[in-house]
Amino acid sequence: MDYAASILARLPTRKRAVGLDGLVKKIQGYLSPEQVALVLDAYHFAAEAHQGQKRKTGEPYISHPVSVADILAEFRLDHHTLMAALLHDVIEDTGIDKDQIAERFGEEVAELVDGVSKLDQIEFRSRAEAQAESFRKMLLAMVGDIRVILVKLADRTHNMRTLWVMPSDKRRRIARETLEIYAPIALRLGINRIKLELEDLGFRALYPYRYRVLERSLRRGRAQRQVLDRIKKRFDEALKRAEIPGTVRGREKHMYSIYRKMRDKKRALAEIADVYGLRIVVDSVDNCYRALGLVHRVHKPMPGRFKDYIAIPRVNGYQSLHTTLFGPSGVPVEVQIRTEDMDRIAESGIAAHWMYKLGDRRGSAPQARAREWLQNLMEMQESGTSEEFLESVKIDLYPDKVYVFTPKGDILRLPRGATCVDFAYAVHTGVGNRCVAARVDRRPVPLRTPLKNGQTVQVITSKGAKPNPAWVNFVVTAKARTAIRNYLKNLRRGEAQELGKRLLDNVLREYSLTVRKVPNETMTAALGQLGLSSRDQLYEQIGLGERMATLVARHLVPSGKQDVPAGQSLPLAIAGTEGMVVSYGRCCYPVPGDTIFGYLSAGRGVVIHRDECGNLSEFRKQPDKWIPVEWEGSLDRTFMVEIRVGVHNRLGVLAAVAANISATETNIEHVSVVERDGDTSSITFLLQVKDSNHLARVLRSIKSMPEVLSTARTGA
Repeated sequence: MDYAASILARLPTRKRAVGLDGLVKKIQGYLSPEQVALVLDAYHFAAEAHQGQKRKTGEPYISHPVSVADILAEFRLDHHTLMAALLHDVIEDTGIDKDQIAERFGEEVAELVDGVSKLDQIEFRSRAEAQAESFRKMLLAMVGDIRVILVKLADRTHNMRTLWVMPSDKRRRIARETLEIYAPIALRLGINRIKLELEDLGFRALYPYRYRVLERSLRRGRAQRQVLDRIKKRFDEALKRAEIPGTVRGREKHMYSIYRKMRDKKRALAEIADVYGLRIVVDSVDNCYRALGLVHRVHKPMPGRFKDYIAIPRVNGYQSLHTTLFGPSGVPVEVQIRTEDMDRIAESGIAAHWMYKLGDRRGSAPQARAREWLQNLMEMQESGTSEEFLESVKIDLYPDKVYVFTPKGDILRLPRGATCVDFAYAVHTGVGNRCVAARVDRRPVPLRTPLKNGQTVQVITSKGAKPNPAWVNFVVTAKARTAIRNYLKNLRRGEAQELGKRLLDNVLREYSLTVRKVPNETMTAALGQLGLSSRDQLYEQIGLGERMATLVARHLVPSGKQDVPAGQSLPLAIAGTEGMVVSYGRCCYPVPGDTIFGYLSAGRGVVIHRDECGNLSEFRKQPDKWIPVEWEGSLDRTFMVEIRVGVHNRLGVLAAVAANISATETNIEHVSVVERDGDTSSITFLLQVKDSNHLARVLRSIKSMPEVLSTARTGA
């Protein structure tokens, strides 16, 4: 009797979890007796911790961790991963904490278990936030040890196998999450076996009727397999004649992939060319290309349907040659040609690394690509909220389709629709932040230009350049979107701090004080009373309108002087370049030269309005939020203003008025026309002007036209 069997013999059969014997049999095939004993020790610990707990299926709870470990044992994962799989729900569902696991099984196992565990002990505002934060923690734990996600994927796979016991609404939510997050992660990491099962189970749970209809249709169409058998026989004979060692296997396209292709390309099942195909596995890369030429001699290839993923692997490390042939009677047949190593990696991805190289965890191409992706996640997670992070990861999960070259000939893989800005950020965040122009195949192009396969892209940078907020509207990669948002958040924070300091200074002048003259001990005491940690945080909240400068000043002015203003506050000077924390009311469109006032709006900072604004009566109800403001002397920018022009209905009148406006060197941002009656119309123009004098010149020019009945500025 071997070592593991002797341990099992001491455990009564009725106390063994279903599947334990099968798990032990699998791991005995590749782990040492000592490692098998450690796995069984983890099983005993987990079984005692979950004693009395049952799953919704009615089985003892320990059957779930055993099944998760069994899935991972199929990939021949190391004993630490299997121990973590057996213990992965102990922290979440029992009274045992991470320290106890570390003391019993070591720090490595404890870190793996903690990475998979949910965050039940934290209070969240919503279920979505809890899910997103749990997901963030899991992905960041992956950066430290990629085995965390392998355990999580196996956990999700077994949960999906028993999903039928859940209520329908919860079943659909879990299925959608699986299809949107976990299956794409498995694909990104190259674990095709798990990806296919997750998609199949998710598809069945989310769209049960569609699944059944498609399954019946495929069952009826399997007569095509007879055609494949004939082609397979021809290929076998051709390989033997050419003395190329290899095997030919039939392959049926996965059901969810067929459904997605039908949905995305709006095609019927009969129009999907690669439902059935063949896979040729040979012994070397050279023989892959020899076999390709051989199959093209047996059946003619379809033009434009050849892909070489050996020379340019997919982002998850997948390598293969793909070609589509005209089969008998014109039936299209897809053929994949790869080596045995490529076939193993295609099925198991990064997990294949542990199958054959347990000693080295960093050497394989899929491993290196996975780590590169995880490093990008580290940058992404700084973007702000957990929900933003989750959305960024979703954007980044789907397969890369566009391969472009740097000027030095390096290949970058980007999602379809990626632009020159996405390319710049893919090279380096610093390059993206400083890019000002781009060349594609040596020709200048706009930065928003979508890239195509095989193009060479050169990014032109400038030392003082900054990201343009408008880039967020067209970039498609999560890295670019996150970097731009981070920059804008930091910019807004800096501008808010500067504005808040100026607002507080203005109020303190009434008491013959300035921010600089406030003693440090007074400021520290005030920050403590307000529950803040720094001056910058205080200035930022004032600048964003979340705290009133007048109320903050009371904490900083000596008690004897609080009711005796000694000085005069000066109006806040508006330069028009404050950007993120000073905005201009769209109700009245103020421009330099107008008499203006500022209104503190929580979260938006200062909103500038004309003193003739139609909303003035509403603002009077909160006089404490008004602040005196004035325009700076010289402003070098344009401002939006809206005018309304009454005209006679004549052919070409809109073009004539627009031409007149353009003649005054004024840009038209937007136009709308409303017909009042058969003879007259009202045209509203949104213009860009420098100041009130510029606006007056535009109005005089329009008023002189014979077709014009009236001109007026809106918002008063």
